[in-house]
Amino acid sequence: MKPEQRISISVSNLVLIISSFLLLIILWQVRGLIVLLMVAVVLAASISPLVNLTERIRLPRWLGVIIVYLTLICGLIGVILTIGPPVFEQIERLLRQLPLFSESISDNFEDFVSSLIQNPPDWINQLFDTKSVTSWVIRSSQQLLLRSYSLTKGVLGGVVSLILALFISGYMVSDSKTLITSIVKLFPQPWDKRLEHQVLPVTQRMGGYIRGRIIVSAILGVATTTGLGFLGLQDFSLGLGAIAAVTNLIPFIGPILGAIPALIVAIAKGGWLFLWVIILYYIIQNVETYVLDPLLVGSSVGVHPLYQLLSVLVGIQLLGIIGALIVPPWFAGSAALVENLYLKPKLEAEKIQSIVTNNGDHNPPSLTS
Repeated sequence: MKPEQRISISVSNLVLIISSFLLLIILWQVRGLIVLLMVAVVLAASISPLVNLTERIRLPRWLGVIIVYLTLICGLIGVILTIGPPVFEQIERLLRQLPLFSESISDNFEDFVSSLIQNPPDWINQLFDTKSVTSWVIRSSQQLLLRSYSLTKGVLGGVVSLILALFISGYMVSDSKTLITSIVKLFPQPWDKRLEHQVLPVTQRMGGYIRGRIIVSAILGVATTTGLGFLGLQDFSLGLGAIAAVTNLIPFIGPILGAIPALIVAIAKGGWLFLWVIILYYIIQNVETYVLDPLLVGSSVGVHPLYQLLSVLVGIQLLGIIGALIVPPWFAGSAALVENLYLKPKLEAEKIQSIVTNNGDHNPPSLTS
Protein backbone atom coordinates (compact mmCIF):
# COMPACT_ATOMS: atom_id res chain seq x y z
CA MET A 1 0.00 0.00 0.00
CA LYS A 2 1.43 3.32 -1.07
CA PRO A 3 1.91 5.95 1.64
CA GLU A 4 -0.35 9.00 1.46
CA GLN A 5 1.13 12.03 -0.22
CA ARG A 6 0.31 15.28 1.52
CA ILE A 7 0.56 18.65 -0.13
CA SER A 8 1.80 21.27 2.28
CA ILE A 9 1.54 25.01 1.64
CA SER A 10 3.65 27.31 3.72
CA VAL A 11 2.24 30.48 5.24
CA SER A 12 4.41 32.64 2.98
CA ASN A 13 3.14 30.89 -0.17
CA LEU A 14 -0.45 31.23 1.04
CA VAL A 15 0.05 34.95 1.67
CA LEU A 16 1.63 35.30 -1.80
CA ILE A 17 -1.34 33.58 -3.49
CA ILE A 18 -3.90 35.69 -1.62
CA SER A 19 -1.95 38.88 -2.34
CA SER A 20 -1.72 38.04 -6.04
CA PHE A 21 -5.45 37.36 -6.17
CA LEU A 22 -6.26 40.65 -4.45
CA LEU A 23 -3.86 42.49 -6.77
CA LEU A 24 -5.65 41.08 -9.82
CA ILE A 25 -8.98 42.24 -8.42
CA ILE A 26 -7.62 45.73 -7.80
CA LEU A 27 -6.12 45.91 -11.30
CA TRP A 28 -9.43 44.87 -12.80
CA GLN A 29 -11.25 47.57 -10.85
CA VAL A 30 -8.84 50.26 -12.05
CA ARG A 31 -8.53 48.96 -15.62
CA GLY A 32 -9.72 52.32 -16.96
CA LEU A 33 -6.86 54.04 -15.18
CA ILE A 34 -4.42 51.45 -16.54
CA VAL A 35 -5.59 52.19 -20.08
CA LEU A 36 -5.15 55.89 -19.35
CA LEU A 37 -1.58 55.32 -18.18
CA MET A 38 -0.85 53.19 -21.27
CA VAL A 39 -2.04 56.04 -23.50
CA ALA A 40 0.02 58.55 -21.50
CA VAL A 41 3.18 56.46 -21.87
CA VAL A 42 2.67 56.21 -25.64
CA LEU A 43 2.14 59.99 -25.89
CA ALA A 44 5.21 60.63 -23.76
CA ALA A 45 7.35 58.38 -25.96
CA SER A 46 6.03 60.18 -29.05
CA ILE A 47 6.88 63.73 -27.97
CA SER A 48 10.09 62.94 -26.10
CA PRO A 49 12.43 63.55 -29.11
CA LEU A 50 10.84 66.97 -29.69
CA VAL A 51 11.37 67.91 -26.04
CA ASN A 52 14.97 66.72 -26.30
CA LEU A 53 15.47 69.16 -29.18
CA THR A 54 14.31 72.08 -27.03
CA GLU A 55 16.64 70.92 -24.26
CA ARG A 56 19.58 71.10 -26.64
CA ILE A 57 19.02 74.84 -27.06
CA ARG A 58 19.34 75.21 -23.26
CA LEU A 59 15.64 75.53 -22.47
CA PRO A 60 14.34 73.99 -19.23
CA ARG A 61 12.75 70.63 -19.87
CA TRP A 62 9.40 71.66 -18.38
CA LEU A 63 9.32 74.70 -20.65
CA GLY A 64 10.15 72.50 -23.65
CA VAL A 65 7.18 70.26 -22.81
CA ILE A 66 4.85 73.28 -22.70
CA ILE A 67 6.19 74.65 -26.00
CA VAL A 68 5.88 71.29 -27.76
CA TYR A 69 2.35 70.68 -26.50
CA LEU A 70 1.17 74.20 -27.35
CA THR A 71 2.68 73.91 -30.83
CA LEU A 72 1.02 70.54 -31.49
CA ILE A 73 -2.33 71.64 -30.07
CA CYS A 74 -2.32 74.89 -32.07
CA GLY A 75 -1.38 72.97 -35.21
CA LEU A 76 -4.18 70.46 -34.63
CA ILE A 77 -6.70 73.24 -33.99
CA GLY A 78 -5.54 74.99 -37.17
CA VAL A 79 -6.04 71.83 -39.23
CA ILE A 80 -9.48 71.25 -37.71
CA LEU A 81 -10.58 74.84 -38.37
CA THR A 82 -9.25 74.69 -41.94
CA ILE A 83 -10.63 71.37 -43.18
CA GLY A 84 -12.89 70.37 -40.29
CA PRO A 85 -16.18 71.98 -41.43
CA PRO A 86 -16.21 70.47 -44.95
CA VAL A 87 -15.02 67.10 -43.62
CA PHE A 88 -17.76 66.90 -40.99
CA GLU A 89 -20.34 68.15 -43.48
CA GLN A 90 -19.42 65.46 -46.02
CA ILE A 91 -19.36 62.71 -43.39
CA GLU A 92 -22.76 63.82 -42.08
CA ARG A 93 -24.16 63.83 -45.62
CA LEU A 94 -22.65 60.39 -46.23
CA LEU A 95 -24.28 58.96 -43.10
CA ARG A 96 -27.58 60.56 -44.05
CA GLN A 97 -27.51 59.06 -47.54
CA LEU A 98 -26.19 55.66 -46.48
CA PRO A 99 -29.68 54.05 -46.38
CA LEU A 100 -30.34 55.37 -49.89
CA PHE A 101 -27.02 53.98 -51.09
CA SER A 102 -27.84 50.63 -49.51
CA GLU A 103 -31.22 50.52 -51.23
CA SER A 104 -29.66 51.48 -54.55
CA ILE A 105 -27.04 48.74 -54.19
CA SER A 106 -29.74 46.19 -53.39
CA ASP A 107 -31.82 47.21 -56.41
CA ASN A 108 -28.82 47.13 -58.74
CA PHE A 109 -27.82 43.69 -57.53
CA GLU A 110 -31.35 42.34 -57.90
CA ASP A 111 -31.44 43.64 -61.48
CA PHE A 112 -28.07 42.03 -62.15
CA VAL A 113 -29.17 38.68 -60.75
CA SER A 114 -32.46 38.87 -62.66
CA SER A 115 -30.57 39.44 -65.88
CA LEU A 116 -28.61 36.24 -65.25
CA ILE A 117 -31.33 34.09 -63.71
CA GLN A 118 -35.01 34.59 -64.45
CA ASN A 119 -36.15 33.09 -61.14
CA PRO A 120 -33.29 33.28 -58.64
CA PRO A 121 -33.67 30.99 -55.62
CA ASP A 122 -34.28 32.47 -52.20
CA TRP A 123 -30.84 31.52 -50.89
CA ILE A 124 -29.19 33.85 -53.40
CA ASN A 125 -31.28 36.78 -52.20
CA GLN A 126 -30.47 35.92 -48.59
CA LEU A 127 -26.77 35.46 -49.28
CA PHE A 128 -26.39 38.78 -51.10
CA ASP A 129 -28.78 40.89 -49.08
CA THR A 130 -26.76 44.11 -49.12
CA LYS A 131 -29.08 45.84 -46.70
CA SER A 132 -28.35 43.21 -44.08
CA VAL A 133 -24.63 43.37 -44.81
CA THR A 134 -24.60 47.16 -44.51
CA SER A 135 -26.58 47.11 -41.27
CA TRP A 136 -24.22 44.43 -39.91
CA VAL A 137 -21.18 46.58 -40.70
CA ILE A 138 -22.80 49.58 -38.98
CA ARG A 139 -23.76 47.53 -35.90
CA SER A 140 -20.27 46.02 -35.66
CA SER A 141 -18.68 49.46 -35.88
CA GLN A 142 -21.00 50.80 -33.21
CA GLN A 143 -20.18 47.88 -30.89
CA LEU A 144 -16.46 48.45 -31.43
CA LEU A 145 -16.83 52.13 -30.58
CA LEU A 146 -18.96 51.37 -27.52
CA ARG A 147 -16.39 48.87 -26.25
CA SER A 148 -13.65 51.46 -26.67
CA TYR A 149 -15.70 54.12 -24.91
CA SER A 150 -16.84 51.88 -22.08
CA LEU A 151 -13.23 51.25 -21.05
CA THR A 152 -12.47 54.96 -20.69
CA LYS A 153 -15.73 56.49 -19.47
CA GLY A 154 -15.12 55.11 -15.97
CA VAL A 155 -12.23 57.55 -15.45
CA LEU A 156 -14.13 60.76 -16.17
CA GLY A 157 -15.26 60.43 -19.75
CA GLY A 158 -13.50 60.04 -23.09
CA VAL A 159 -12.52 63.68 -23.63
CA VAL A 160 -11.46 64.24 -20.03
CA SER A 161 -9.44 61.01 -20.18
CA LEU A 162 -7.53 62.30 -23.18
CA ILE A 163 -6.81 65.58 -21.40
CA LEU A 164 -5.63 63.67 -18.34
CA ALA A 165 -3.42 61.49 -20.54
CA LEU A 166 -1.87 64.63 -22.04
CA PHE A 167 -1.13 66.08 -18.60
CA ILE A 168 0.28 62.79 -17.30
CA SER A 169 2.46 62.32 -20.37
CA GLY A 170 3.71 65.90 -20.05
CA TYR A 171 4.72 65.26 -16.46
CA MET A 172 6.41 62.00 -17.46
CA VAL A 173 8.53 63.76 -20.09
CA SER A 174 9.37 66.84 -18.02
CA ASP A 175 10.60 64.82 -15.03
CA SER A 176 11.57 61.65 -16.85
CA LYS A 177 14.97 61.18 -15.19
CA THR A 178 13.58 61.27 -11.65
CA LEU A 179 10.67 59.05 -12.63
CA ILE A 180 12.89 56.44 -14.28
CA THR A 181 15.31 56.43 -11.33
CA SER A 182 12.50 55.91 -8.82
CA ILE A 183 11.08 53.00 -10.80
CA VAL A 184 14.32 51.12 -11.47
CA LYS A 185 15.23 51.35 -7.78
CA LEU A 186 12.48 48.82 -7.13
CA PHE A 187 14.52 46.12 -8.92
CA PRO A 188 17.57 44.36 -7.45
CA GLN A 189 21.05 44.71 -8.84
CA PRO A 190 22.14 44.36 -11.59
CA TRP A 191 18.65 44.57 -13.11
CA ASP A 192 18.19 48.18 -12.02
CA LYS A 193 21.02 49.39 -14.24
CA ARG A 194 20.07 47.06 -17.07
CA LEU A 195 16.48 48.31 -17.12
CA GLU A 196 17.62 51.93 -16.89
CA HIS A 197 19.74 51.42 -20.01
CA GLN A 198 16.69 50.02 -21.87
CA VAL A 199 14.49 53.07 -21.36
CA LEU A 200 15.87 54.87 -24.41
CA PRO A 201 15.54 52.02 -26.97
CA VAL A 202 12.08 51.10 -25.68
CA THR A 203 10.77 54.67 -25.92
CA GLN A 204 12.37 55.04 -29.34
CA ARG A 205 10.48 51.96 -30.58
CA MET A 206 7.16 53.09 -29.11
CA GLY A 207 7.45 56.72 -30.17
CA GLY A 208 8.80 55.84 -33.61
CA TYR A 209 5.83 53.57 -34.22
CA ILE A 210 3.25 56.25 -33.36
CA ARG A 211 5.01 59.02 -35.27
CA GLY A 212 5.41 56.79 -38.31
CA ARG A 213 1.75 55.75 -38.30
CA ILE A 214 0.57 59.36 -38.03
CA ILE A 215 2.77 60.47 -40.95
CA VAL A 216 1.71 57.49 -43.10
CA SER A 217 -1.97 58.08 -42.31
CA ALA A 218 -1.72 61.76 -43.21
CA ILE A 219 -0.06 60.96 -46.54
CA LEU A 220 -2.65 58.30 -47.39
CA GLY A 221 -5.50 60.61 -46.39
CA VAL A 222 -4.29 63.24 -48.86
CA ALA A 223 -3.72 60.60 -51.56
CA THR A 224 -7.19 59.10 -51.03
CA THR A 225 -8.88 62.52 -51.16
CA THR A 226 -7.03 63.45 -54.34
CA GLY A 227 -7.71 60.10 -56.04
CA LEU A 228 -11.42 60.01 -55.20
CA GLY A 229 -11.82 63.60 -56.38
CA PHE A 230 -10.14 62.68 -59.65
CA LEU A 231 -12.56 59.75 -60.05
CA GLY A 232 -15.57 62.03 -59.71
CA LEU A 233 -16.47 61.68 -56.02
CA GLN A 234 -15.80 65.32 -55.13
CA ASP A 235 -18.95 65.44 -52.98
CA PHE A 236 -17.50 62.90 -50.54
CA SER A 237 -13.77 62.83 -51.32
CA LEU A 238 -12.69 64.97 -48.36
CA GLY A 239 -14.81 63.04 -45.86
CA LEU A 240 -13.77 59.66 -47.25
CA GLY A 241 -10.13 60.74 -47.22
CA ALA A 242 -10.44 61.77 -43.56
CA ILE A 243 -12.06 58.41 -42.72
CA ALA A 244 -9.23 56.59 -44.51
CA ALA A 245 -6.61 58.63 -42.64
CA VAL A 246 -8.13 57.91 -39.22
CA THR A 247 -8.77 54.21 -39.81
CA ASN A 248 -5.29 53.76 -41.28
CA LEU A 249 -3.86 54.45 -37.82
CA ILE A 250 -4.90 50.83 -37.18
CA PRO A 251 -2.46 48.68 -39.18
CA PHE A 252 -3.68 45.85 -41.43
CA ILE A 253 -7.39 46.18 -40.54
CA GLY A 254 -7.71 49.97 -40.76
CA PRO A 255 -7.25 50.30 -44.54
CA ILE A 256 -10.04 47.76 -45.12
CA LEU A 257 -12.39 49.63 -42.78
CA GLY A 258 -11.53 52.91 -44.50
CA ALA A 259 -12.26 51.50 -47.96
CA ILE A 260 -15.77 50.21 -47.13
CA PRO A 261 -17.58 53.61 -47.21
CA ALA A 262 -15.95 54.54 -50.52
CA LEU A 263 -16.90 51.20 -52.06
CA ILE A 264 -20.51 51.60 -50.89
CA VAL A 265 -20.72 55.02 -52.54
CA ALA A 266 -19.04 53.73 -55.72
CA ILE A 267 -21.45 50.77 -56.04
CA ALA A 268 -24.43 53.07 -55.52
CA LYS A 269 -23.16 55.43 -58.22
CA GLY A 270 -22.98 52.52 -60.66
CA GLY A 271 -20.94 52.04 -63.80
CA TRP A 272 -17.22 51.30 -63.70
CA LEU A 273 -16.64 53.56 -60.71
CA PHE A 274 -16.57 50.61 -58.31
CA LEU A 275 -13.70 49.00 -60.23
CA TRP A 276 -11.72 52.25 -60.37
CA VAL A 277 -12.16 52.81 -56.63
CA ILE A 278 -10.91 49.28 -55.91
CA ILE A 279 -7.86 49.92 -58.12
CA LEU A 280 -7.22 53.24 -56.34
CA TYR A 281 -7.32 51.69 -52.87
CA TYR A 282 -5.26 48.73 -54.07
CA ILE A 283 -2.53 51.05 -55.37
CA ILE A 284 -2.58 53.16 -52.19
CA GLN A 285 -2.43 50.06 -50.00
CA ASN A 286 0.56 48.68 -51.92
CA VAL A 287 2.37 52.02 -51.70
CA GLU A 288 1.80 51.95 -47.94
CA THR A 289 2.87 48.31 -47.54
CA TYR A 290 5.99 48.34 -49.72
CA VAL A 291 7.16 51.97 -49.53
CA LEU A 292 5.80 54.04 -46.65
CA ASP A 293 5.61 51.44 -43.87
CA PRO A 294 9.17 50.12 -44.39
CA LEU A 295 10.55 53.66 -44.49
CA LEU A 296 8.54 55.35 -41.74
CA VAL A 297 7.28 52.56 -39.47
CA GLY A 298 9.07 49.27 -40.07
CA SER A 299 12.55 50.63 -39.40
CA SER A 300 11.49 51.89 -35.97
CA VAL A 301 9.36 48.94 -34.88
CA GLY A 302 11.65 46.01 -35.66
CA VAL A 303 8.81 43.50 -35.23
CA HIS A 304 7.69 40.90 -37.77
CA PRO A 305 4.42 41.90 -39.53
CA LEU A 306 2.71 38.75 -38.27
CA TYR A 307 3.39 39.74 -34.66
CA GLN A 308 2.17 43.27 -35.42
CA LEU A 309 -1.07 41.83 -36.78
CA LEU A 310 -1.50 39.64 -33.69
CA SER A 311 -0.93 42.65 -31.43
CA VAL A 312 -3.63 44.57 -33.32
CA LEU A 313 -6.09 41.68 -32.99
CA VAL A 314 -5.34 41.31 -29.29
CA GLY A 315 -5.78 45.05 -28.79
CA ILE A 316 -9.14 45.04 -30.56
CA GLN A 317 -10.31 42.04 -28.57
CA LEU A 318 -9.33 43.59 -25.23
CA LEU A 319 -9.85 47.33 -25.64
CA GLY A 320 -11.60 47.94 -28.97
CA ILE A 321 -10.27 50.70 -31.23
CA ILE A 322 -8.19 52.16 -28.41
CA GLY A 323 -6.45 48.81 -28.01
CA ALA A 324 -5.71 48.62 -31.73
CA LEU A 325 -3.94 51.97 -31.42
CA ILE A 326 -1.95 51.54 -28.18
CA VAL A 327 -1.22 47.81 -27.93
CA PRO A 328 1.08 47.65 -31.04
CA PRO A 329 3.50 50.33 -29.72
CA TRP A 330 3.56 48.61 -26.33
CA PHE A 331 4.27 45.34 -28.10
CA ALA A 332 7.10 47.01 -30.04
CA GLY A 333 8.60 48.35 -26.80
CA SER A 334 8.30 44.95 -25.12
CA ALA A 335 9.98 43.35 -28.14
CA ALA A 336 12.92 45.75 -27.75
CA LEU A 337 13.15 44.80 -24.08
CA VAL A 338 13.18 41.06 -24.83
CA GLU A 339 15.66 41.52 -27.65
CA ASN A 340 18.18 43.53 -25.63
CA LEU A 341 17.88 41.71 -22.31
CA TYR A 342 17.50 38.12 -23.51
CA LEU A 343 18.08 37.44 -27.21
CA LYS A 344 21.29 39.44 -27.71
CA PRO A 345 22.99 38.14 -24.52
CA LYS A 346 21.89 34.61 -25.43
CA LEU A 347 23.35 34.88 -28.96
CA GLU A 348 26.58 36.39 -27.63
CA ALA A 349 26.93 33.61 -25.07
CA GLU A 350 26.34 30.96 -27.75
CA LYS A 351 28.88 32.65 -30.00
CA ILE A 352 31.51 32.70 -27.27
CA GLN A 353 30.76 29.07 -26.41
CA SER A 354 31.10 28.13 -30.08
CA ILE A 355 34.47 29.91 -30.34
CA VAL A 356 35.75 28.20 -27.20
CA THR A 357 34.58 24.81 -28.46
CA ASN A 358 36.14 25.29 -31.89
CA ASN A 359 39.45 26.40 -30.39
CA GLY A 360 39.45 23.33 -28.18
CA ASP A 361 38.79 21.02 -31.13
CA HIS A 362 41.46 22.57 -33.33
CA ASN A 363 44.35 22.78 -30.90
CA PRO A 364 47.58 21.92 -32.77
CA PRO A 365 49.01 18.56 -31.77
CA SER A 366 52.02 18.68 -29.45
CA LEU A 367 55.42 17.93 -31.02
CA THR A 368 57.09 14.74 -29.81
CA SER A 369 60.74 13.91 -30.24
